[in-house]
This record gives sequence, C-alpha cells and structure tokens, in this order.
Amino acid sequence: MRAIWKGALTFGLVNVPVKVYSATEDHDVPLHQVHAADGGRIRYQRICELDGEVVPYAEIDRAFDDGERTVVLTKDDFASLPSERSREIDVVEFVPTEQIDLLTLDRAYYLEPDSSSPKAYVLLRRTLEATDRTAIVRFSLRQKTRLAALRVRGEVLVLQTLLWADEVREAAFPSLDEEVRISAKELELSASLVESFSGDFDPSEFADEYQQELRALIDAKLADGDAVDTAATFGERDEDEGGGEVIDLLAALRASVERSRASRSAEETRPDATTEKRKKKA
Repeated sequence: MRAIWKGALTFGLVNVPVKVYSATEDHDVPLHQVHAADGGRIRYQRICELDGEVVPYAEIDRAFDDGERTVVLTKDDFASLPSERSREIDVVEFVPTEQIDLLTLDRAYYLEPDSSSPKAYVLLRRTLEATDRTAIVRFSLRQKTRLAALRVRGEVLVLQTLLWADEVREAAFPSLDEEVRISAKELELSASLVESFSGDFDPSEFADEYQQELRALIDAKLADGDAVDTAATFGERDEDEGGGEVIDLLAALRASVERSRASRSAEETRPDATTEKRKKKA
C-alpha cells in the first residue's frame, strides 16, 4: 500500500505522527465505452465553450455559478484556505462507541505510526480499547473538511469519515405511522425463522457473483478469439488524460489533563454558570 496523506493526530498536547492509507479497494472489472460498429474507443474531451478548443487538465480551474454570475477559483485560491494547509487530525471529543450511527459511516482509512517510536500511537489505541470510546476528529483531505470516527481494528487505528448531519435524509414515510397489529404467534414464527438463519458472520464466505460471471464471460470471449487489437482500435493514450513527535509523552498527557480540568473548573465557576444549569434543569 502507498500512503495517500501524512499528518499528525492531536489531542490535548499529544501529537501522534501518522501515515494515512486507503483501507478498501475496488475489484470491479474495468469497462470502457466503444463504438458498437467497429469497437473503436469512445473518449470524452474537455472542450471550452467559448473557443471550442480542447483544454489540457493542467489548465482547468473550478468555478461556482449562482445562476447569474460565475466565480472562478484557482489552485492558489484553494491552497490559501486554512483547512487545506492543515496537516493535523484534531480530536474533538471521545464518545461512547454505540453512539456512532452506522448510517453515517463513509470511507475508511488505516493509520500507520510515522515516527521512530510508536509509543504514543499504541497508547491511544489501548486507551480507546480500555474505555470503549471512539474519537470524533476533524481533518482536511482533498480540498474538503471532514468529520471522522477514529476507532480500533485489531492492532491498527482506523479513520472512518462520517457524513455530515445534513447529508443524512430523514426517513419520513407516512405508511409507517399506520397502526399495525402483530400477533404473538406471528412474532414467534418470525423469531423462529430468524433463528434458523442464525450464524457467525464471515465476510470471506461471500463473493461478488456478478463480477465473477463477468470475468468468466470475458475469459471465454478471449479464448474463442472474439476480441480486437487494442492498439488498432483504441489508439495511443493521451498522457494529458490521465507532525513533530512529542519528546516527553507523559508530560504532554499531564499538561493536557490539567488544562482540561482548569477549563472545566473555570466554566463551572463563571457567575452565570449556576444560573444556566438551573435553567436547563427547570
């Protein structure tokens, strides 16, 4: 695997240098579009609507259109954004693992310690295991600020991006508001059916049958000579297409705990803090 990003996990004054790797990969058979008549490759070109010229990818910027005006954003504009320059994965809070809604989980990444000593990395991993907590973190990757869950998988820390709250649709189905009567016998038989299918989940026992059949079909066509010469039909491919480590970990941990306690103490002793708590209880 090749690292796609380098940075540092930070919580309090503790800094854990890490390398980020994609945890999953796509095994779908890659397919191209071709002309049905002669098998020629269908390619899409980036055409400028003003001059009709083909534009190389290196000369393309991005833009926002509000319906009347267009704002062009250059690569320098994106590079100037604070979040894009950040190489830190900031821990926002540690939450009970069961509070993470599976519906919000998105892309997964492995984190590898990127320092001469993995002590801080192992300490964080063991702490998450011992407390049964998941760290909620913020970081920036590929020009997007992301929220993610940091959890343990075996011996590795896994970073799994989360959908933002407004990206999850509300399940508002009127049909579910209707009262439905379920008899005790129906519930018993349903539970019995579930029990008959019960077992321990082993992902290796399952395979993508569609992709397997597709590969078998391709192999059969190749074996029968039902193929065309790639160079003759597709032509030549256009090349244009195409943290610092904490030296004293114990001191950093103590300082972080003291700073957190001081912050909470200051919050509780504010003149309006007691009044605010009473209002919430009321």
